Amino acid sequence: MKKTVMITGATSGIGLGCARKFAENGDRLILTGRNEEKLKAVCEELTSGGTEVCPLVFDVRDRKAATAAVESLPSEWKEIDVLVNNAGLALGLEPEYEGDLDDWETMIDTNIKGLLTMTRLVVPGMVARNRGHVINIGSVAGDAAYAGGNVYCATKSAVKALTDGLRIDVAESAVRVTNLKPGLVETNFSNVRFHGDTGRAKKLYTGIDPLTGDDIADVAVYAANAPAHVQIAEVLILATHQANGSVIVRK
Repeated sequence: MKKTVMITGATSGIGLGCARKFAENGDRLILTGRNEEKLKAVCEELTSGGTEVCPLVFDVRDRKAATAAVESLPSEWKEIDVLVNNAGLALGLEPEYEGDLDDWETMIDTNIKGLLTMTRLVVPGMVARNRGHVINIGSVAGDAAYAGGNVYCATKSAVKALTDGLRIDVAESAVRVTNLKPGLVETNFSNVRFHGDTGRAKKLYTGIDPLTGDDIADVAVYAANAPAHVQIAEVLILATHQANGSVIVRK
């Protein structure tokens, strides 16, 4: 059965992987992103393959803009079956006592408050219809802190707690809630973390075959299409030579 899937941060990385994989699955997509040009390019790519796509340009940190965007959806797009809360980022890798306050604020506003905003806007409709699925993109970083991870790890710990809390809150309904926790994924994530220092970002993936956005998207699509009585609550997805957030064996 074709689903209406909303994916935040759909212009790159895991979000883009999810957009492509859900499109391959035959679903129709509501894609959000901050960069209108990039979002337009993704939509053109997917619609050329026959996928129905509805783009929404806004930053999840902007609650008013997010609310206006969701409320602007045409009636035929308002019943969202799957919400993929993917928009998120890491900034900096400094010790906590040397961290950048602006970086911290951006991470907290995006990874925690942005996720909460989208959840608050979309999930009431799911509960009212007694169906739906929320897939939050967490991280192995939410399981334990690593050197320099401090605030980013804290935000992903919050994603785990919020996902678990939501699952409890909707347990009387048929709404399902999933936390996907990727390890080392090669996207533009590290480039963003290091403020465009491509060389430094590239070193993180040296000597190991990292995950891709498509790998995480495969799990998201599987969870969304599990039988109705099956709830994939949490999945930790690591590269073969990664044991946890800080143990990576490089060849």
